[in-house]
Amino acid sequence: MLSTLGLIAALAGGCAQAQEPYARERQALLKEIEAMARETGAETGRSVFSARVMAAIAKVPRHRFVSAAYGPLSYANRPLPIGQGQTISQPYIVALMTELLDLKAGDAVLEIGTGSGYQAAVLAELAHKVYTIEILEPIGKNAASLLQQLGYKNIETRIGDGYAGWPQRAPFDAIIVTAAAPQVPPALIAQLKPGGRMVIPVGAESEVQFLHVMVKQADGSILNQRSLPVRFVPLTRND
Repeated sequence: MLSTLGLIAALAGGCAQAQEPYARERQALLKEIEAMARETGAETGRSVFSARVMAAIAKVPRHRFVSAAYGPLSYANRPLPIGQGQTISQPYIVALMTELLDLKAGDAVLEIGTGSGYQAAVLAELAHKVYTIEILEPIGKNAASLLQQLGYKNIETRIGDGYAGWPQRAPFDAIIVTAAAPQVPPALIAQLKPGGRMVIPVGAESEVQFLHVMVKQADGSILNQRSLPVRFVPLTRND
């Protein structure tokens, strides 16, 4: 497995020049993610993240997904505001949720909660196709425009209610939800392929939320494993 420094060196030729002012910050972030993976490994079952996931985190220019006001914090291991009460997730959490999906190159992934578009970009580095839904139209349109500017041709965006999933594009090999729901939406379970995995934070805004990893069995039943306690914005829906 490549070390963090090895990943940075290997990707240097492929990264856009605009990333170079942040090279030191990105390198420090990758080391911090590796350290946190070791610290939380007993709870997540993943004390080391795969080289593919770490390479995706190293490659995607997080500074393009935050406002200029937060530019100096682009590669800090923390969530940042993106407007309308929403945030871009902590990079470690993005890496962890991506790792827990166990994505293969030919997979089709559904993301509920496009937000800034950062998680979708990370997924697009690993999967064949990413479908992502955002309920807040201004945020969704901004993310779609940015992802197009960055050249992600394997991402399809949509404005809509994530509780309903995307039945026209189902079934999916993997589903990731980037906001917390009090209960898992039944439509998402229905749209997951047998053998598919869903990673979702579960819990009300006022409660302790936990990250759940759900695997759909051949008979349609769900194997559910609870992981880390987390804090996400609530998953909203249309009235």
